[in-house]
Amino acid sequence: MAEPKYYLEIESTPNNLITVEEFVNYFSIELGLDQEKINGLLLAITEATTNAIIHGNKNNKLKLVRIYVYVEDSTLTVKIKDEGKGFDPTTVPDPTDPENLLKDSGRGLYLMRVYMDTLTYNQTAEGAETILTIKL
Repeated sequence: MAEPKYYLEIESTPNNLITVEEFVNYFSIELGLDQEKINGLLLAITEATTNAIIHGNKNNKLKLVRIYVYVEDSTLTVKIKDEGKGFDPTTVPDPTDPENLLKDSGRGLYLMRVYMDTLTYNQTAEGAETILTIKL
């Protein structure tokens, strides 16, 4: 993959989510995306970043979350990398099951799948990465 067109690095604290939102708004507007796509990207990227902060890096401010944005052909790819051990997405309960509907958490992966064209995960030596793609 080519060099990222946009890049952001944050400490693992939920206070930095506003910086992530500003970053997503910035590159989305610069790329000329419509409001519907921007809203989906904002939701998916902040969910992935929240997961990286809380689950991946365990709110450890010494660990970083890195966000890479690539634009190739007519596809936008966003990689959110943490320094955690990763997880098995098949073990995450389905938030649409009746017993899970009222739970406070567990909707992030579902929402990412709804708003993005693809959602994949990689485990690397440095940590876990969530990869989101959407057609422009």
